[in-house]
Amino acid sequence: MLESGILIIVLAALISVVVAFLFYGYKSKLNTRLRWFFGILRFLTVFVLILLLFNPKFFQNTYFDVKPTLAVAVDNSQSVSYLERESEVDEFIDFIQNSEALNRRFDVSFYSFGKELSRMDSLNFDELQTNISQPLQSLNEIYKNSTAPIILVTDGNQTLGTDYEFTAQNSRQPIYSIILGDTIVYKDLAINQININRYAYLRNEFPVEVFLSYTGDETENSVFTVKQGNSTLYQENVSFSERENSKILNFNLPANQVGVQRFTAEIRPLENEKNIENNTRFFAVEVIDQATNVLLVSDIVHPDQGALKKSITSNEQRKFEMDTPENAVNRLDDFQLVILYQPSNRFSAVIDRLEQSNQNTLWIFGPSTNWMFLNGKQTTFGKQAYSREQVQGHLNQSYGQFSVEDIGFGNLPPLETTLGDLKINVPHDVMLHQRILGIFTENPLLSTFEENNRRQAILDAEGLWRWRANVYVRNNSFKPFDDFMSSLVQYLSSNQRRTRLEVNSESFYYNSGDVKISAQYFDRNYVFNNSASLTISLKNRETEQQYTFPLLLKTNFYEVNLSSLPAGDYTYTVSVVDEALSASGNFSIIEFNVERQFLNANVDKLKRVSNATGGKSYFASDFSDLENELITNNSYVTVQKSEQKTVTLLDWKILLFLLVILLATEWFSRKYHGLI
Repeated sequence: MLESGILIIVLAALISVVVAFLFYGYKSKLNTRLRWFFGILRFLTVFVLILLLFNPKFFQNTYFDVKPTLAVAVDNSQSVSYLERESEVDEFIDFIQNSEALNRRFDVSFYSFGKELSRMDSLNFDELQTNISQPLQSLNEIYKNSTAPIILVTDGNQTLGTDYEFTAQNSRQPIYSIILGDTIVYKDLAINQININRYAYLRNEFPVEVFLSYTGDETENSVFTVKQGNSTLYQENVSFSERENSKILNFNLPANQVGVQRFTAEIRPLENEKNIENNTRFFAVEVIDQATNVLLVSDIVHPDQGALKKSITSNEQRKFEMDTPENAVNRLDDFQLVILYQPSNRFSAVIDRLEQSNQNTLWIFGPSTNWMFLNGKQTTFGKQAYSREQVQGHLNQSYGQFSVEDIGFGNLPPLETTLGDLKINVPHDVMLHQRILGIFTENPLLSTFEENNRRQAILDAEGLWRWRANVYVRNNSFKPFDDFMSSLVQYLSSNQRRTRLEVNSESFYYNSGDVKISAQYFDRNYVFNNSASLTISLKNRETEQQYTFPLLLKTNFYEVNLSSLPAGDYTYTVSVVDEALSASGNFSIIEFNVERQFLNANVDKLKRVSNATGGKSYFASDFSDLENELITNNSYVTVQKSEQKTVTLLDWKILLFLLVILLATEWFSRKYHGLI
């Protein structure tokens, strides 16, 4: 109890005694029995009333038992079914669920994973990718403040994400590996990886890098070939031994036809080879007639320039160059987009030439921008710049020039700009609002506008390199930022007339990844409509099978995930329900089942992971050994915890009821004895 509470109780008791004495003790004419009866009633009434008025606080302790959690993460990928281990998984899950000893000692939680971790509902072993690192990270985050050993039920073959052996080194929880597979080594030839650019240019040759591997203890010879249709484009004899068990092949293939070109890489199987799924790989490139050329003009050196180059050239369709204003002025016609980075008075001739040629432009401003020069040079925009300022961006959900996915703009590091009102004197669309110390300003951070068939954008801040680096830290990939920049560059480098229904799709996909198509639908005033119903109708050109799916609303675009479609060539039509508006296209899904590339469980790696985290590894049949280890381990015991809460007398509703009873009793008693 708080000291102030004790003092209130003592004072309340003293006051109640005094009041009771004044009413029924001092000069009272009642007999002794009634005086004590009414005095006690009055004492209790006043005492309870004072306590309720001053409402003192008390400490309340509650005690409860906390069992450790047992987190069971089960691999739900296709590799488990390909290795024919489904029955082992089902038996193990039943064993854990029915073990009275384990359920008495632990709170058991079941999860499944493929590409991502999720609560386990049912297992169907149909996930196309395995990311073991992500569930380990997620479980450590979920149970970071508790004791929660992890049972990892998997074959250990990862196809996506960070190396889980590295992730496990930071695990706060011991990991018990249940190995799905055996240690028998079979002879096997495999095409492990094919490195190739997504795009190639017409009448050029494009490089291909192939990684081959061999498992076995004998010398073997085979033939590697690459075919397009029935034509053999490349062939090489290869030999392997126990010591020389891998090869890297580098060669070039011709790009003689525009469009998606599909190829088949194959290494001839060995005699009695058990797994021939990994002897064949399909791959594709899109042959284009020319690239989109982007020029960055600057008279200063800044980290942003390197970040922009990396981001823009992550799409092989685009080429990026940098130059000074003096050298760039005579070669602007060679580029579809010109980036003017923090212009100064040296940019005068470049700006004149861009206006004459009506060329698309991205303006990037910052503390080094000469605003006095720009305000006098053109009338499209202007700014009275003052001191430096740090600003953050916030995505405008109503932006509709092209689809933009929120990469967490509001949480990205601040950019550097100059304080002042940026005035854009033509109709424009704000993509990112400017925010200073959490307060939105009227100034845009990133805007786009079209004037006289010329597309332009203004980014009023420097420091994009910080954004790109931060996105990598949060996602282990530059891709979200690079995709954002790719969309902006694609919009700015094109003069294609805008339509009310715009559809974005790739020319080809691999069926081991996401197959996504997005669309934007605008009303007649070209304002994005977020209440429409869009559907996509697809047709497999080989089997003639047809499919129809709805598109789901995202931030400022609609999207459909077609990852369930089988490999093949498709035509599609995106339509707006109840309106005669549609857009058509085609794409290909390339066959590649990465989950069927493995013949054995990765036993050694799973053992290392368990040993490094203080756990142990078991094969799926060793149910009783795992149960005994978990039950006898003194690290996993039920802990009694206490929780102290501060409560007030007003929380005790029984006191209010008691006060009513006391007042009613005193009144009726006085009435009965004729005192009222």
